[in-house]
Amino acid sequence: MIEIKKAEPKHVEGIAKVCSNGYWATYSELRSKEYITRIISAFYNIERIHNEVMETSREWGGYFVATENKEVIGAIGGGMINDTAGEVFVLYLNPNRRNEGIGTMLLDGLTKQQKEEFGANEQWVSVAKGNQKGIPFYEAKGFILKNEQDGYGNVEEEKYTSLRYCRVICKKHLVKRLVKREIRKAGQNSLIKQV
Repeated sequence: MIEIKKAEPKHVEGIAKVCSNGYWATYSELRSKEYITRIISAFYNIERIHNEVMETSREWGGYFVATENKEVIGAIGGGMINDTAGEVFVLYLNPNRRNEGIGTMLLDGLTKQQKEEFGANEQWVSVAKGNQKGIPFYEAKGFILKNEQDGYGNVEEEKYTSLRYCRVICKKHLVKRLVKREIRKAGQNSLIKQV
């Protein structure tokens, strides 16, 4: 049985493994080996993950893990980027466990934390342009593409691009208000009656 829980020190090695393997599986055709190695070394090393499991805050809510038979098969982490917006900073699965609903369970756990503990009413995520593992997943969860920006971790001649996605995660009556506001901003007032 798959369980979603807040990560503890005993999960650190499993988080490092699933994030490193998931990163390679996701980016091996999108990024250079040097880029992948650099990012994994910076973010998915044991010391850093241990610190991120032990020291949490509003800005970094910590890791949540998906476990089965005590093995970490997925990990997610995020935090608040302002008073009302949360962000998914990391979400990886064991590459052999995709399409089982594990990513959805992890996202639901993080979203609950951001809404209930931190008061988020919207949630952001950056996805690498061309990432056909991540883009369809987030779009299916209601994330809407907002803009493109330089990819995180680019150096010198690297020109990787990230796509910024956002979704509303607050109560339905607030959703309608936010949707109407976005429609007005876009100058599509005739659509408001349909909301």
